[in-house]
Amino acid sequence: MRLVVDKVDVVVIGAGASGLMCASTAGYRGKSVVVLDHANKAGKKILMSGGGRCNFTNMDAAPKHFLSDNPHFCISALRRFSSQDFVDLVDRHGLDYVEKAPGQLFCQHSAKDLLDILLTELEWSGAQLKLNTKIHNIDFQDGHTVVKTNQGDFICESLVVATGGLSIPSMGATGFGYDIAKQVGHDILTTRASLVPITVQPDRKAQLAELSGIACDIAATANGVTFQEPMLFTHRGVSGPSILQITNFWQPGEALSINIAPTLSLEELIDVRQSTPKKSFEGFLSSLLPKRLVDTIKTEFPWLTERSAQTSNEQIDNLFHYLTHFDIAPNGTEGYRTAEVTLGGVNTNEVSSKTFESQKQKGLYIIGEALDVTGWLGGYNFQWAWASGFCAGKYV
Repeated sequence: MRLVVDKVDVVVIGAGASGLMCASTAGYRGKSVVVLDHANKAGKKILMSGGGRCNFTNMDAAPKHFLSDNPHFCISALRRFSSQDFVDLVDRHGLDYVEKAPGQLFCQHSAKDLLDILLTELEWSGAQLKLNTKIHNIDFQDGHTVVKTNQGDFICESLVVATGGLSIPSMGATGFGYDIAKQVGHDILTTRASLVPITVQPDRKAQLAELSGIACDIAATANGVTFQEPMLFTHRGVSGPSILQITNFWQPGEALSINIAPTLSLEELIDVRQSTPKKSFEGFLSSLLPKRLVDTIKTEFPWLTERSAQTSNEQIDNLFHYLTHFDIAPNGTEGYRTAEVTLGGVNTNEVSSKTFESQKQKGLYIIGEALDVTGWLGGYNFQWAWASGFCAGKYV
């Protein structure tokens, strides 16, 4: 019979953003806390995010930037632990950071600087971290929970699920958190990969492959939502901020509109013929779009090289439609392999928005990406991790 190795107030499963925040918050309250993770290193997703510099919050974070079947759920936590609250935390540690886009804060040097702060907070709070820990079984009993692992058994009053979603399995992501929630009867809303590159149909893939590596500002629209940000052509399809953003709202099989000249009007295009009759539309487009993209468009419209005075209204109309309804022939997404987040998750109608305690099992708390709360691209999902972790840490 295995001996109990530790009896603590709180066990947190997952040494990611929400788990580390929850653990240190609870530790500062005098709770005995242990964080368990199956990985060999804490915060792996923090380290790889934002190109290794981690877009750790967005100063504009508000409920409107989050998707959930229960859109009111996130309001309380975001109000109780704001972006400024997290900035105050990292400021106390002297983190160097930059605002790369309005509201989007990144580590100036490396995401490791941010992780070091979180681990320092964990140490200062008295919480323990146990890596390379495989959980064999979780037994919910009256008044406490027994967590059986390869490093022994842990008995706790509060168990926190901070396991994240299914995104980037190479970083260790699994559906384990959902399994724990299902064990006590939680409803898991349909999950899918999001903030993820889009793949294209095979025929179109061959055509667009020549554009791999170039980017242009576009407007992507799906289900009535539009994002005007850069799009990047890849060897598999398209990526970039506008594409990642739209995957929160678009699913394969649905309509997706791509406008590669979002600032251009039909009147402006017609005016090219009137104002510069001796010049070509090719020259005009080259002032708006990357040359390789213009070369691709020329294969569809050979007359672009001619003097604009020779073009007809119908030709200009056709060109405008082509630009504003650029057909990428979407096929699907790259899936969880490269997705930044997982849409869906534990139904938030069954979790307290104040304490994050399960309404199905006393002493069980669920935070972060495991819940059906998904933010836009731009630091919002990390802010949700900090906010949900902090709020749960006040009650566990």
